[in-house]
Amino acid sequence: MTLTDSDLDFTVWAIMDVSPQKAFDAVADPAQLGQHFTMAGAQGVMQTGATVTWEFADFPGPFEVEVVQADPPRLLVFDWGHPSGKGTNRVTFRFEPVDQDRCKVSVTETGWTADKMGLQAAYGNCMGWTHMLASMKAWLDHGIQLRPGMFR
Repeated sequence: MTLTDSDLDFTVWAIMDVSPQKAFDAVADPAQLGQHFTMAGAQGVMQTGATVTWEFADFPGPFEVEVVQADPPRLLVFDWGHPSGKGTNRVTFRFEPVDQDRCKVSVTETGWTADKMGLQAAYGNCMGWTHMLASMKAWLDHGIQLRPGMFR
């Protein structure tokens, strides 16, 4: 069996004990995103057509994020640079109500290349988005920051 680039797409998800709007804002609002993910800061509100920047204390940056679609409180779609430096990956956040004041947040990333480097990068980002969701849940549900010191 031969892998194609589309075979390396992935989706991770978590249930948050907040409304879809609160979860959406925790990603779209740079002040909130900095509390659980971009520990070195974020600049710009994620709205359709915007280019925002994210910085991580434990990874070199800043990273430019081009917002393709923002449809609060249900969807955020953005493109950012592929780790190889060639091309971009697309990331889609979905915020789906589960019941009152609970939602499922899923993150899908596409654009990986079907080679060893692409596979390794996809595994790394899959881990990163899973950790982001866990950190987001801890911060939203309990006011706890998990990310500081996690990767350094």
